[in-house]
Amino acid sequence: MPADLLRAELTIDGRTLSYLDSGGPGRPVLALHGHLSEGASFTPLAAALAPQWRVIAPDQRGHGDSDRAPEYGRSGYLADLVALLGHLRLDRAVVLGHSLGGINAYHLAAEHPGLVEAVINVDSPADLPDDGTGPLDFVLGFPYTAATREELIAACGPVGPMVAPALRPLPDGSGWRLPFHPQDTVDSERGVHGDHWEQWLAGRCPALLVHGRKSQVLPGEQALEMVARRPRTTYRPLDADHFVQLGDPEGFSRAVREFLETL
Repeated sequence: MPADLLRAELTIDGRTLSYLDSGGPGRPVLALHGHLSEGASFTPLAAALAPQWRVIAPDQRGHGDSDRAPEYGRSGYLADLVALLGHLRLDRAVVLGHSLGGINAYHLAAEHPGLVEAVINVDSPADLPDDGTGPLDFVLGFPYTAATREELIAACGPVGPMVAPALRPLPDGSGWRLPFHPQDTVDSERGVHGDHWEQWLAGRCPALLVHGRKSQVLPGEQALEMVARRPRTTYRPLDADHFVQLGDPEGFSRAVREFLETL
């Protein structure tokens, strides 16, 4: 694989959707990040899967280098993914997703089964209760832009070091911005709360559930139920929290690679 994923983009309804692509002749894996993240988070996975698999990792709407969108419901996210696959002339792909990305992945398999060869769900629940407050509401206290990179990192408090590598300079050179808009993030996160069992169970393609044993989002009991109720689903628990690919990158890549080898 090339040393770096190559960045490209397409325009959807006047918006830019940016994506990274490892290229090559390998079978396609569409990799979908979670909130507060971006496509570049799958760079280590792309290296681990090359050259047999081609990893395509979009910055989903409102994240990274992709433009903000007017809404962050499931239909909008899925429309972007369908457009991206069409743009790349890909008839089918394995779809992998973490958190928000995992929910988008299995919704895509439910609504567009012909496009999805298999689903890899990375610590995304089928039921995320809504208690009226979102766990990402704290980002509303972050400024979207600041005059300097250091000022923006400091304004994000304990989260500053995590988002620091993904900060973007403003096009006019007047400062820096976050790789996500705080209000967009909260709107999007609130949209994933609820019961997604119908969509999780609707898929008939092979699936892998990678579960962090210390997950703050997916309880162990629900993870086991998700595997038991959905046919053709493999379970791989790892000793990590919700951010599985960061907590155990080698174990994560190995679990994904071994599952892909069964397809």
